[in-house]
Amino acid sequence: MSRHPLVERLAQETDGCDVRPDAVEAWEAQPGPAVLFFGGDPVRFPEALDVAVVLPELRSCLGADWRVGIVPRDVEDTLARRYAVQRWPSLVFLRDGGYLGTVAGMKDWADYVDEVRDVLAGTPGRRPAATIAIHSADGAACH
Repeated sequence: MSRHPLVERLAQETDGCDVRPDAVEAWEAQPGPAVLFFGGDPVRFPEALDVAVVLPELRSCLGADWRVGIVPRDVEDTLARRYAVQRWPSLVFLRDGGYLGTVAGMKDWADYVDEVRDVLAGTPGRRPAATIAIHSADGAACH
């Protein structure tokens, strides 16, 4: 599955790489700050493209040099459960293998900078409990 051109631009501008379930533990264990981009389907979640454009600007504004991981759409559900991501787009922040927090959705610039700054100022800890999809007898997902 090919990336949207704006997500490809994110990857190029940040030296971002795809992060898949079989490599996520090694990727998150690397030293330093990191962010995982969960974009989802840009048709269903058009603000994901806004986040893809804004993410390099956030890095620059905050003077941060975090690694950028892009979660491919075909494995988003699997990795979303790992980090309890429930909304697209989302940015999951990590440092030195520990979880810092998640920032979901697109925000006004000042709010975005403040929220990301607050997350980055935190102490790395354990990931939130994994989410589990629950389905009814007819196969429909329950919320």
